[in-house]
Amino acid sequence: MEQRTYLPVLASRLSGVPGGPGRTVGRRYPAGVTSQQKQTAKRAAGAPAVPEPAGPRPARLSAAAALTAVEGLALAVLGAYMLVNGLVGAPDSPQQAEMGGLTILALAVLPLVAARGLWLRRRWSRGPSLITQIVALPVAWTLVKGGGALIAAGAGLAVAALVVLVLLVNPTATEALGIGPRE
Repeated sequence: MEQRTYLPVLASRLSGVPGGPGRTVGRRYPAGVTSQQKQTAKRAAGAPAVPEPAGPRPARLSAAAALTAVEGLALAVLGAYMLVNGLVGAPDSPQQAEMGGLTILALAVLPLVAARGLWLRRRWSRGPSLITQIVALPVAWTLVKGGGALIAAGAGLAVAALVVLVLLVNPTATEALGIGPRE
């Protein structure tokens, strides 16, 4: 049985492709970077950094940062409570309570970091905050379906999440974060 190698066929097909065998685009450097790629990198390095937004922080952005921080703190308190209850309390499953507490503490980091970024007017912080609010809506629904005192907690969480979503998609907030319309 004869073995075929397809490397010569592949090389012949690539010979017509810019940058393929036998043809290079621009001058090749030892690292395999072409002169065109190097020029693009120079242009990017010479480009001015994203300017810091000027002026005072809008109240909408401050409110969104505060509500996001409150959500993060509530998660941190819940996680600490579950962890302590698992360590010193008498839960049905101590391991499950401890792991749940650690997980919720880890999840509390995202809204807290996003809130700090919003407060400092960092444009990257809008995404994590939006994601936190979108994830909070099904949690709020589950709490409302739980009945009793959970209805109030779920309603409060839903209202807070919706308010932050509205505040963050507002043009005033996006401009304050340095996010402009797409061109």
